[in-house]
Amino acid sequence: MSEEPKGRQGITDLFDRLANEEKRALAGGGAARVEKQHAAGKLTARERIDLLCDAGSFVEMDKLVTHRSTDFGMADNKIPGDGVVTGHARVHGRPLFLFAQDFTVFGGSLSSAYAGKICKVMDLAMKVGTPIVGLNDSGGARIQEGVVSLAGYADIFLRNTLASGVIPQLSAVMGPCAGGAVYSPAITDFIFMVESTSHMFITGPDVIRAVTHEEVTKEDLGGARTHTAKSGVAHRAFVGERACLEGLRDLLAFLPQNNREDPPRQATRDPVDRADVELDRLVPSEASKPYDIKQLIGRIVDDGYVFEIQPDHAPNIVVGFARLGGQPVGIVANQPMHLAGCLDIAASLKAARFVRFCDCFNIPVVTFVDVPGFLPGTAQELGGIIKHGAKLLYAFAEATVPKLTVITRKAYGGAYDVMASKHIRADLNFAFPTAEIAVMGPDAAVNVIFRDELAKAADPVAARAQYLDEYRDKFASPYVAAELGFIDEIIRPRDTRARLCGALSLLRNKRDSNPPRKHGNIPL
Repeated sequence: MSEEPKGRQGITDLFDRLANEEKRALAGGGAARVEKQHAAGKLTARERIDLLCDAGSFVEMDKLVTHRSTDFGMADNKIPGDGVVTGHARVHGRPLFLFAQDFTVFGGSLSSAYAGKICKVMDLAMKVGTPIVGLNDSGGARIQEGVVSLAGYADIFLRNTLASGVIPQLSAVMGPCAGGAVYSPAITDFIFMVESTSHMFITGPDVIRAVTHEEVTKEDLGGARTHTAKSGVAHRAFVGERACLEGLRDLLAFLPQNNREDPPRQATRDPVDRADVELDRLVPSEASKPYDIKQLIGRIVDDGYVFEIQPDHAPNIVVGFARLGGQPVGIVANQPMHLAGCLDIAASLKAARFVRFCDCFNIPVVTFVDVPGFLPGTAQELGGIIKHGAKLLYAFAEATVPKLTVITRKAYGGAYDVMASKHIRADLNFAFPTAEIAVMGPDAAVNVIFRDELAKAADPVAARAQYLDEYRDKFASPYVAAELGFIDEIIRPRDTRARLCGALSLLRNKRDSNPPRKHGNIPL
Protein backbone atom coordinates (compact mmCIF):
# COMPACT_ATOMS: atom_id res chain seq x y z
CA MET A 1 0.00 0.00 0.00
CA SER A 2 2.93 2.31 0.72
CA GLU A 3 4.21 2.12 -2.91
CA GLU A 4 1.14 3.82 -4.44
CA PRO A 5 1.67 7.20 -2.80
CA LYS A 6 5.34 7.12 -3.85
CA GLY A 7 4.30 6.36 -7.41
CA ARG A 8 1.84 9.19 -7.44
CA GLN A 9 4.42 11.51 -5.91
CA GLY A 10 6.91 10.51 -8.63
CA ILE A 11 4.43 11.34 -11.37
CA THR A 12 3.64 14.64 -9.69
CA ASP A 13 7.34 15.47 -9.58
CA LEU A 14 7.68 14.74 -13.29
CA PHE A 15 4.69 16.93 -14.09
CA ASP A 16 6.14 19.70 -11.93
CA ARG A 17 9.45 19.46 -13.75
CA LEU A 18 7.68 19.68 -17.11
CA ALA A 19 5.76 22.74 -15.96
CA ASN A 20 8.94 24.41 -14.74
CA GLU A 21 10.82 23.67 -17.97
CA GLU A 22 7.93 25.02 -20.04
CA LYS A 23 7.80 28.11 -17.84
CA ARG A 24 11.51 28.69 -18.43
CA ALA A 25 11.02 28.31 -22.19
CA LEU A 26 8.13 30.76 -22.23
CA ALA A 27 10.21 33.28 -20.27
CA GLY A 28 12.79 33.47 -23.07
CA GLY A 29 15.82 35.47 -22.02
CA GLY A 30 14.06 36.86 -18.95
CA ALA A 31 12.02 39.91 -18.05
CA ALA A 32 14.91 42.37 -18.39
CA ARG A 33 15.71 41.32 -21.93
CA VAL A 34 12.05 41.26 -22.91
CA GLU A 35 11.74 44.82 -21.59
CA LYS A 36 14.80 45.81 -23.63
CA GLN A 37 13.25 44.25 -26.72
CA HIS A 38 10.08 46.27 -26.21
CA ALA A 39 12.10 49.43 -25.56
CA ALA A 40 13.70 48.97 -28.97
CA GLY A 41 10.25 49.01 -30.56
CA LYS A 42 10.25 45.25 -31.18
CA LEU A 43 7.94 42.44 -30.14
CA THR A 44 9.10 39.11 -28.75
CA ALA A 45 9.13 35.95 -30.84
CA ARG A 46 5.99 34.62 -29.19
CA GLU A 47 4.15 37.93 -29.50
CA ARG A 48 4.89 37.91 -33.21
CA ILE A 49 3.60 34.36 -33.58
CA ASP A 50 0.37 35.28 -31.82
CA LEU A 51 -0.21 38.16 -34.25
CA LEU A 52 0.62 36.12 -37.34
CA CYS A 53 -1.39 33.00 -36.62
CA ASP A 54 -5.08 32.31 -36.15
CA ALA A 55 -5.96 32.66 -32.48
CA GLY A 56 -5.01 29.62 -30.43
CA SER A 57 -3.73 27.63 -33.40
CA PHE A 58 0.01 27.62 -32.71
CA VAL A 59 1.47 24.32 -31.54
CA GLU A 60 5.09 24.58 -30.44
CA MET A 61 7.70 21.94 -31.20
CA ASP A 62 11.10 21.33 -29.58
CA LYS A 63 10.25 23.68 -26.74
CA LEU A 64 12.80 22.05 -24.44
CA VAL A 65 15.76 21.77 -26.83
CA THR A 66 18.98 23.33 -25.53
CA HIS A 67 22.41 23.89 -27.05
CA ARG A 68 25.17 21.31 -26.68
CA SER A 69 28.17 23.59 -26.29
CA THR A 70 30.37 23.20 -23.22
CA ASP A 71 33.03 25.78 -24.09
CA PHE A 72 33.47 29.43 -23.10
CA GLY A 73 31.11 29.25 -20.13
CA MET A 74 28.17 27.85 -22.11
CA ALA A 75 27.86 24.54 -20.22
CA ASP A 76 25.81 26.03 -17.40
CA ASN A 77 24.07 28.64 -19.51
CA LYS A 78 21.23 26.76 -21.15
CA ILE A 79 17.74 28.08 -21.86
CA PRO A 80 14.95 25.77 -23.13
CA GLY A 81 14.23 26.54 -26.77
CA ASP A 82 17.74 27.92 -27.37
CA GLY A 83 16.82 31.16 -29.08
CA VAL A 84 14.24 30.07 -31.65
CA VAL A 85 10.56 29.17 -31.35
CA THR A 86 9.33 26.60 -33.89
CA GLY A 87 6.06 24.85 -34.59
CA HIS A 88 2.96 24.76 -36.75
CA ALA A 89 -0.21 26.84 -36.83
CA ARG A 90 -3.00 28.04 -39.07
CA VAL A 91 -3.43 31.25 -41.02
CA HIS A 92 -6.85 31.85 -42.60
CA GLY A 93 -7.69 28.33 -41.43
CA ARG A 94 -4.91 26.73 -43.46
CA PRO A 95 -1.85 25.06 -41.91
CA LEU A 96 1.74 26.22 -42.12
CA PHE A 97 5.04 25.72 -40.32
CA LEU A 98 7.06 28.57 -38.92
CA PHE A 99 10.02 29.62 -36.86
CA ALA A 100 10.59 32.84 -34.93
CA GLN A 101 14.07 33.79 -33.79
CA ASP A 102 14.17 35.05 -30.20
CA PHE A 103 16.59 37.95 -29.78
CA THR A 104 16.15 37.86 -26.00
CA VAL A 105 17.97 34.50 -25.82
CA PHE A 106 21.70 34.80 -26.67
CA GLY A 107 20.85 37.62 -29.07
CA GLY A 108 19.01 35.11 -31.26
CA SER A 109 22.39 33.68 -32.29
CA LEU A 110 22.30 30.41 -34.17
CA SER A 111 23.71 27.20 -32.68
CA SER A 112 23.69 23.66 -33.99
CA ALA A 113 20.64 22.75 -31.89
CA TYR A 114 18.88 25.96 -33.00
CA ALA A 115 19.54 25.15 -36.67
CA GLY A 116 18.29 21.62 -36.10
CA LYS A 117 14.96 22.98 -34.86
CA ILE A 118 14.54 25.11 -37.98
CA CYS A 119 15.56 22.25 -40.28
CA LYS A 120 13.00 19.98 -38.63
CA VAL A 121 10.04 22.27 -39.35
CA MET A 122 11.32 22.92 -42.88
CA ASP A 123 11.50 19.18 -43.53
CA LEU A 124 8.00 18.72 -42.16
CA ALA A 125 6.67 21.59 -44.28
CA MET A 126 8.05 19.85 -47.36
CA LYS A 127 6.55 16.49 -46.38
CA VAL A 128 3.14 17.92 -45.53
CA GLY A 129 3.12 20.44 -48.38
CA THR A 130 2.54 23.69 -46.48
CA PRO A 131 4.18 27.13 -46.57
CA ILE A 132 7.08 27.90 -44.25
CA VAL A 133 7.36 31.34 -42.62
CA GLY A 134 10.52 32.60 -40.95
CA LEU A 135 10.54 35.56 -38.55
CA ASN A 136 14.17 36.67 -38.44
CA ASP A 137 15.72 38.58 -35.54
CA SER A 138 19.23 37.34 -34.85
CA GLY A 139 22.73 38.52 -34.10
CA GLY A 140 24.14 35.84 -36.41
CA ALA A 141 26.20 32.72 -35.80
CA ARG A 142 26.93 31.78 -32.20
CA ILE A 143 30.64 32.43 -31.89
CA GLN A 144 31.06 29.93 -29.05
CA GLU A 145 30.18 27.08 -31.44
CA GLY A 146 32.56 28.06 -34.22
CA VAL A 147 32.21 26.22 -37.51
CA VAL A 148 29.35 24.11 -36.14
CA SER A 149 27.08 27.15 -36.26
CA LEU A 150 28.18 27.84 -39.84
CA ALA A 151 27.29 24.27 -40.72
CA GLY A 152 23.85 24.93 -39.25
CA TYR A 153 23.35 27.85 -41.61
CA ALA A 154 24.36 25.72 -44.59
CA ASP A 155 21.86 23.03 -43.54
CA ILE A 156 19.13 25.68 -43.64
CA PHE A 157 20.30 27.10 -46.99
CA LEU A 158 20.12 23.64 -48.55
CA ARG A 159 16.53 23.21 -47.42
CA ASN A 160 15.60 26.67 -48.69
CA THR A 161 16.96 25.68 -52.07
CA LEU A 162 15.25 22.29 -52.24
CA ALA A 163 11.93 23.79 -51.10
CA SER A 164 12.07 26.53 -53.74
CA GLY A 165 9.16 26.16 -56.13
CA VAL A 166 7.68 23.36 -54.02
CA ILE A 167 6.21 25.26 -51.08
CA PRO A 168 5.89 29.03 -50.58
CA GLN A 169 8.67 30.41 -48.38
CA LEU A 170 8.10 33.77 -46.69
CA SER A 171 10.60 35.74 -44.60
CA ALA A 172 10.06 38.69 -42.31
CA VAL A 173 13.21 40.47 -41.15
CA MET A 174 12.20 41.99 -37.83
CA GLY A 175 15.58 42.90 -36.39
CA PRO A 176 19.21 42.36 -37.39
CA CYS A 177 20.05 39.85 -40.10
CA ALA A 178 23.73 40.01 -41.00
CA GLY A 179 26.55 38.02 -42.52
CA GLY A 180 25.76 34.54 -43.77
CA ALA A 181 22.36 34.72 -42.10
CA VAL A 182 21.03 36.89 -44.95
CA TYR A 183 21.21 34.07 -47.47
CA SER A 184 18.31 32.11 -46.05
CA PRO A 185 15.82 34.97 -46.53
CA ALA A 186 17.46 35.75 -49.87
CA ILE A 187 16.55 32.30 -51.23
CA THR A 188 12.95 32.52 -50.03
CA ASP A 189 10.16 33.85 -52.21
CA PHE A 190 9.36 37.11 -50.41
CA ILE A 191 11.11 39.26 -47.82
CA PHE A 192 9.22 41.78 -45.68
CA MET A 193 10.99 44.33 -43.48
CA VAL A 194 10.06 46.78 -40.73
CA GLU A 195 11.08 50.40 -41.00
CA SER A 196 13.73 51.59 -38.52
CA THR A 197 14.10 48.28 -36.64
CA SER A 198 15.15 45.71 -39.25
CA HIS A 199 18.48 45.58 -41.11
CA MET A 200 20.15 43.26 -43.60
CA PHE A 201 23.75 43.37 -44.77
CA ILE A 202 26.69 41.07 -45.44
CA THR A 203 29.14 43.32 -43.61
CA GLY A 204 28.15 46.09 -41.22
CA PRO A 205 29.15 49.76 -41.16
CA ASP A 206 32.14 49.16 -38.87
CA VAL A 207 33.70 46.57 -41.17
CA ILE A 208 33.06 48.71 -44.24
CA ARG A 209 34.69 51.68 -42.53
CA ALA A 210 37.76 49.62 -41.63
CA VAL A 211 38.17 48.03 -45.07
CA THR A 212 37.05 50.70 -47.55
CA HIS A 213 37.04 53.83 -45.33
CA GLU A 214 33.45 54.50 -46.40
CA GLU A 215 31.13 56.10 -43.85
CA VAL A 216 27.59 54.73 -43.89
CA THR A 217 24.87 54.35 -41.31
CA LYS A 218 23.23 51.04 -40.52
CA GLU A 219 19.93 52.35 -41.87
CA ASP A 220 21.40 53.58 -45.16
CA LEU A 221 23.36 50.37 -45.61
CA GLY A 222 20.72 47.79 -44.83
CA GLY A 223 17.49 49.39 -43.68
CA ALA A 224 14.02 48.61 -44.95
CA ARG A 225 13.85 51.57 -47.33
CA THR A 226 17.27 50.80 -48.77
CA HIS A 227 16.33 47.23 -49.63
CA THR A 228 12.80 47.91 -50.85
CA ALA A 229 13.60 50.98 -52.95
CA LYS A 230 17.25 50.72 -54.03
CA SER A 231 18.67 47.20 -53.90
CA GLY A 232 15.42 45.33 -54.56
CA VAL A 233 16.44 42.66 -52.02
CA ALA A 234 13.22 43.05 -50.02
CA HIS A 235 9.66 43.17 -51.31
CA ARG A 236 7.70 45.30 -48.83
CA ALA A 237 8.48 47.71 -45.99
CA PHE A 238 6.01 48.31 -43.16
CA VAL A 239 5.68 50.86 -40.39
CA GLY A 240 5.68 48.66 -37.32
CA GLU A 241 5.75 44.92 -36.74
CA ARG A 242 1.99 44.53 -36.49
CA ALA A 243 1.55 45.89 -40.01
CA CYS A 244 4.33 43.61 -41.26
CA LEU A 245 2.71 40.50 -39.78
CA GLU A 246 -0.68 41.53 -41.16
CA GLY A 247 1.01 41.89 -44.53
CA LEU A 248 2.22 38.30 -44.31
CA ARG A 249 -1.34 37.18 -43.61
CA ASP A 250 -2.62 39.17 -46.59
CA LEU A 251 -0.03 37.62 -48.89
CA LEU A 252 -0.71 34.08 -47.70
CA ALA A 253 -4.38 34.51 -48.64
CA PHE A 254 -3.38 34.56 -52.32
CA LEU A 255 -1.04 31.56 -52.24
CA PRO A 256 -1.65 27.83 -52.57
CA GLN A 257 -0.24 25.46 -49.98
CA ASN A 258 2.23 23.96 -52.45
CA ASN A 259 3.06 23.57 -56.13
CA ARG A 260 0.46 20.82 -56.65
CA GLU A 261 -2.49 22.85 -55.47
CA ASP A 262 -4.40 25.71 -57.04
CA PRO A 263 -4.47 29.05 -55.24
CA PRO A 264 -7.48 29.57 -52.96
CA ARG A 265 -10.54 31.07 -54.60
CA GLN A 266 -12.73 33.49 -52.67
CA ALA A 267 -16.35 34.41 -53.15
CA THR A 268 -16.85 37.95 -54.45
CA ARG A 269 -19.83 40.22 -54.85
CA ASP A 270 -18.07 42.09 -57.64
CA PRO A 271 -19.88 40.96 -60.85
CA VAL A 272 -17.58 39.24 -63.33
CA ASP A 273 -19.37 41.00 -66.20
CA ARG A 274 -19.12 44.45 -64.66
CA ALA A 275 -18.46 47.13 -67.27
CA ASP A 276 -16.71 50.40 -66.41
CA VAL A 277 -17.23 53.24 -68.86
CA GLU A 278 -14.54 55.29 -67.10
CA LEU A 279 -11.97 52.94 -68.60
CA ASP A 280 -12.89 54.24 -72.06
CA ARG A 281 -11.56 57.64 -71.02
CA LEU A 282 -8.66 56.67 -68.77
CA VAL A 283 -6.00 55.87 -71.37
CA PRO A 284 -4.96 59.00 -73.34
CA SER A 285 -4.87 58.65 -77.11
CA GLU A 286 -1.56 60.55 -77.23
CA ALA A 287 1.21 57.95 -76.95
CA SER A 288 3.47 60.25 -74.95
CA LYS A 289 0.94 61.36 -72.34
CA PRO A 290 1.29 59.53 -69.00
CA TYR A 291 -1.49 57.92 -66.97
CA ASP A 292 -1.50 55.74 -63.88
CA ILE A 293 -1.75 52.06 -64.80
CA LYS A 294 -2.67 51.31 -61.17
CA GLN A 295 -5.94 53.19 -61.65
CA LEU A 296 -6.73 51.04 -64.68
CA ILE A 297 -5.91 47.81 -62.85
CA GLY A 298 -7.93 48.88 -59.80
CA ARG A 299 -11.02 49.37 -61.95
CA ILE A 300 -10.73 45.86 -63.38
CA VAL A 301 -9.83 43.52 -60.49
CA ASP A 302 -12.17 42.35 -57.72
CA ASP A 303 -13.07 45.17 -55.35
CA GLY A 304 -10.19 47.27 -56.68
CA TYR A 305 -7.69 45.48 -54.43
CA VAL A 306 -4.11 44.70 -55.46
CA PHE A 307 -1.45 43.42 -53.06
CA GLU A 308 1.51 45.07 -54.74
CA ILE A 309 4.97 43.50 -54.60
CA GLN A 310 8.04 45.79 -54.53
CA PRO A 311 6.01 48.98 -54.97
CA ASP A 312 9.03 51.17 -54.22
CA HIS A 313 11.53 49.42 -56.51
CA ALA A 314 11.61 49.78 -60.31
CA PRO A 315 8.29 51.69 -60.34
CA ASN A 316 8.23 51.64 -64.15
CA ILE A 317 6.72 48.17 -63.82
CA VAL A 318 3.96 47.12 -61.44
CA VAL A 319 3.62 43.58 -60.11
CA GLY A 320 1.32 42.16 -57.48
CA PHE A 321 -1.54 39.84 -56.61
CA ALA A 322 -5.23 40.47 -57.19
CA ARG A 323 -8.39 38.48 -57.90
CA LEU A 324 -10.65 38.25 -60.91
CA GLY A 325 -13.96 36.57 -60.23
CA GLY A 326 -12.51 35.26 -56.97
CA GLN A 327 -9.52 33.68 -58.75
CA PRO A 328 -6.06 34.84 -57.55
CA VAL A 329 -3.93 36.19 -60.39
CA GLY A 330 -0.51 37.74 -60.73
CA ILE A 331 -0.50 41.21 -62.30
CA VAL A 332 2.38 42.51 -64.43
CA ALA A 333 2.00 45.97 -65.95
CA ASN A 334 4.11 48.71 -67.48
CA GLN A 335 3.70 52.02 -65.62
CA PRO A 336 3.66 55.04 -67.99
CA MET A 337 4.04 57.35 -64.97
CA HIS A 338 7.69 56.28 -64.59
CA LEU A 339 10.26 56.23 -67.41
CA ALA A 340 7.27 56.14 -69.79
CA GLY A 341 6.86 52.46 -68.90
CA CYS A 342 10.19 51.47 -70.47
CA LEU A 343 11.76 48.18 -69.47
CA ASP A 344 15.14 48.58 -67.79
CA ILE A 345 17.41 46.25 -65.84
CA ALA A 346 15.64 46.64 -62.50
CA ALA A 347 12.15 46.29 -64.00
CA SER A 348 13.15 43.19 -65.96
CA LEU A 349 14.53 41.48 -62.86
CA LYS A 350 11.56 42.47 -60.73
CA ALA A 351 8.99 41.17 -63.20
CA ALA A 352 10.92 38.03 -64.17
CA ARG A 353 11.16 36.78 -60.61
CA PHE A 354 7.50 37.52 -60.01
CA VAL A 355 6.37 35.68 -63.15
CA ARG A 356 8.47 32.67 -62.22
CA PHE A 357 6.95 32.60 -58.74
CA CYS A 358 3.44 32.66 -60.21
CA ASP A 359 4.35 29.85 -62.59
CA CYS A 360 5.75 27.76 -59.71
CA PHE A 361 2.51 27.98 -57.78
CA ASN A 362 -0.17 27.78 -60.46
CA ILE A 363 -1.17 31.44 -60.33
CA PRO A 364 -2.38 32.80 -63.71
CA VAL A 365 -0.55 35.87 -65.01
CA VAL A 366 -2.38 38.89 -66.41
CA THR A 367 -0.15 41.38 -68.24
CA PHE A 368 -1.07 44.97 -69.10
CA VAL A 369 1.20 46.33 -71.82
CA ASP A 370 2.06 49.94 -72.53
CA VAL A 371 5.74 49.82 -73.37
CA PRO A 372 7.77 52.02 -75.72
CA GLY A 373 10.77 49.68 -75.59
CA PHE A 374 13.86 49.04 -73.50
CA LEU A 375 15.43 52.03 -71.80
CA PRO A 376 18.31 53.36 -73.92
CA GLY A 377 21.63 54.53 -72.55
CA THR A 378 25.19 53.46 -71.85
CA ALA A 379 24.41 52.70 -68.20
CA GLN A 380 21.80 50.16 -69.26
CA GLU A 381 23.91 48.59 -72.00
CA LEU A 382 27.04 48.33 -69.86
CA GLY A 383 24.93 47.08 -66.96
CA GLY A 384 23.80 44.12 -69.02
CA ILE A 385 20.29 45.06 -70.20
CA ILE A 386 20.60 42.39 -72.91
CA LYS A 387 21.09 39.63 -70.35
CA HIS A 388 18.65 41.00 -67.79
CA GLY A 389 15.94 41.77 -70.33
CA ALA A 390 16.31 38.20 -71.56
CA LYS A 391 15.39 36.99 -68.06
CA LEU A 392 11.93 38.49 -68.39
CA LEU A 393 11.56 37.02 -71.87
CA TYR A 394 12.66 33.65 -70.52
CA ALA A 395 10.24 33.82 -67.57
CA PHE A 396 7.20 34.56 -69.72
CA ALA A 397 8.16 31.99 -72.36
CA GLU A 398 8.82 29.26 -69.78
CA ALA A 399 5.60 29.80 -67.82
CA THR A 400 2.86 27.21 -68.38
CA VAL A 401 0.13 28.82 -66.25
CA PRO A 402 -2.74 30.65 -67.99
CA LYS A 403 -1.34 33.87 -69.47
CA LEU A 404 -3.58 36.76 -70.52
CA THR A 405 -2.33 39.96 -72.13
CA VAL A 406 -4.00 43.33 -72.66
CA ILE A 407 -2.24 45.95 -74.79
CA THR A 408 -3.66 49.22 -73.52
CA ARG A 409 -1.83 51.67 -75.74
CA LYS A 410 1.58 50.90 -77.23
CA ALA A 411 3.84 47.89 -77.66
CA TYR A 412 6.97 48.74 -79.59
CA GLY A 413 10.02 46.78 -80.67
CA GLY A 414 11.47 43.83 -78.80
CA ALA A 415 9.56 44.89 -75.69
CA TYR A 416 6.36 43.87 -77.51
CA ASP A 417 7.72 40.35 -77.83
CA VAL A 418 8.93 40.22 -74.23
CA MET A 419 5.72 41.41 -72.57
CA ALA A 420 3.75 38.15 -72.83
CA SER A 421 3.13 38.31 -76.56
CA LYS A 422 1.31 35.58 -78.47
CA HIS A 423 4.66 34.42 -79.83
CA ILE A 424 5.92 33.30 -76.40
CA ARG A 425 2.83 31.25 -75.57
CA ALA A 426 0.42 33.78 -74.13
CA ASP A 427 -2.99 32.14 -74.32
CA LEU A 428 -5.30 35.05 -75.08
CA ASN A 429 -4.12 38.48 -76.19
CA PHE A 430 -6.41 41.50 -76.22
CA ALA A 431 -5.86 45.08 -77.37
CA PHE A 432 -7.73 48.33 -76.96
CA PRO A 433 -8.78 50.01 -80.26
CA THR A 434 -6.24 52.79 -79.66
CA ALA A 435 -3.30 50.38 -79.25
CA GLU A 436 -0.21 50.69 -81.43
CA ILE A 437 1.89 47.60 -82.14
CA ALA A 438 4.98 48.15 -84.24
CA VAL A 439 8.75 47.82 -84.55
CA MET A 440 9.06 51.40 -83.31
CA GLY A 441 6.87 54.40 -82.59
CA PRO A 442 5.35 56.23 -85.58
CA ASP A 443 7.49 59.37 -85.12
CA ALA A 444 10.76 57.46 -85.21
CA ALA A 445 9.57 55.17 -88.00
CA VAL A 446 8.56 58.05 -90.25
CA ASN A 447 11.97 59.66 -89.75
CA VAL A 448 13.60 56.48 -91.05
CA ILE A 449 11.20 55.34 -93.77
CA PHE A 450 10.34 58.73 -95.26
CA ARG A 451 13.60 60.59 -94.66
CA ASP A 452 14.12 61.48 -98.31
CA GLU A 453 10.46 62.37 -98.94
CA LEU A 454 10.39 64.70 -95.95
CA ALA A 455 13.59 66.41 -97.08
CA LYS A 456 12.05 67.12 -100.51
CA ALA A 457 8.53 68.03 -99.36
CA ALA A 458 7.29 71.54 -100.05
CA ASP A 459 5.35 71.42 -96.77
CA PRO A 460 7.28 69.10 -94.40
CA VAL A 461 4.73 69.47 -91.59
CA ALA A 462 1.78 68.40 -93.77
CA ALA A 463 3.84 65.65 -95.36
CA ARG A 464 4.90 64.35 -91.97
CA ALA A 465 1.29 64.25 -90.75
CA GLN A 466 0.31 62.30 -93.88
CA TYR A 467 3.12 59.78 -93.44
CA LEU A 468 2.30 59.34 -89.73
CA ASP A 469 -1.30 58.47 -90.59
CA GLU A 470 -0.12 56.11 -93.30
CA TYR A 471 2.32 54.33 -90.97
CA ARG A 472 -0.28 53.97 -88.23
CA ASP A 473 -2.82 52.48 -90.63
CA LYS A 474 -0.45 50.08 -92.40
CA PHE A 475 1.85 48.98 -89.59
CA ALA A 476 0.92 50.13 -86.10
CA SER A 477 -2.84 49.54 -86.02
CA PRO A 478 -4.03 46.73 -83.72
CA TYR A 479 -6.21 45.56 -86.59
CA VAL A 480 -3.08 44.61 -88.53
CA ALA A 481 -1.95 42.39 -85.64
CA ALA A 482 -5.50 41.01 -85.31
CA GLU A 483 -5.56 40.10 -89.01
CA LEU A 484 -2.37 38.10 -88.47
CA GLY A 485 -3.78 36.33 -85.41
CA PHE A 486 -1.31 37.96 -83.02
CA ILE A 487 -4.21 39.66 -81.21
CA ASP A 488 -7.20 37.46 -80.44
CA GLU A 489 -9.69 40.26 -79.91
CA ILE A 490 -9.84 44.04 -79.98
CA ILE A 491 -12.00 45.06 -77.04
CA ARG A 492 -13.54 48.18 -75.59
CA PRO A 493 -11.70 49.15 -72.41
CA ARG A 494 -14.98 49.07 -70.46
CA ASP A 495 -15.29 45.32 -71.18
CA THR A 496 -11.82 44.34 -69.96
CA ARG A 497 -12.95 42.79 -66.68
CA ALA A 498 -15.60 40.65 -68.35
CA ARG A 499 -13.17 39.44 -71.01
CA LEU A 500 -10.46 38.56 -68.48
CA CYS A 501 -12.85 36.78 -66.11
CA GLY A 502 -14.28 34.80 -69.00
CA ALA A 503 -10.81 33.91 -70.24
CA LEU A 504 -9.74 32.69 -66.79
CA SER A 505 -12.80 30.49 -66.58
CA LEU A 506 -12.04 29.09 -70.02
CA LEU A 507 -8.41 28.37 -69.13
CA ARG A 508 -9.09 26.89 -65.70
CA ASN A 509 -8.10 23.40 -66.84
CA LYS A 510 -5.27 24.50 -69.12
CA ARG A 511 -2.49 21.96 -69.58
CA ASP A 512 0.88 22.92 -71.01
CA SER A 513 4.40 21.63 -70.52
CA ASN A 514 8.03 22.24 -71.36
CA PRO A 515 10.45 19.72 -72.93
CA PRO A 516 11.80 17.09 -70.51
CA ARG A 517 14.94 18.38 -68.83
CA LYS A 518 16.61 18.72 -65.48
CA HIS A 519 16.12 22.49 -65.60
CA GLY A 520 16.63 25.32 -68.05
CA ASN A 521 19.60 27.65 -68.00
CA ILE A 522 18.07 31.09 -67.45
CA PRO A 523 20.62 33.84 -68.25
CA LEU A 524 21.62 34.70 -64.69
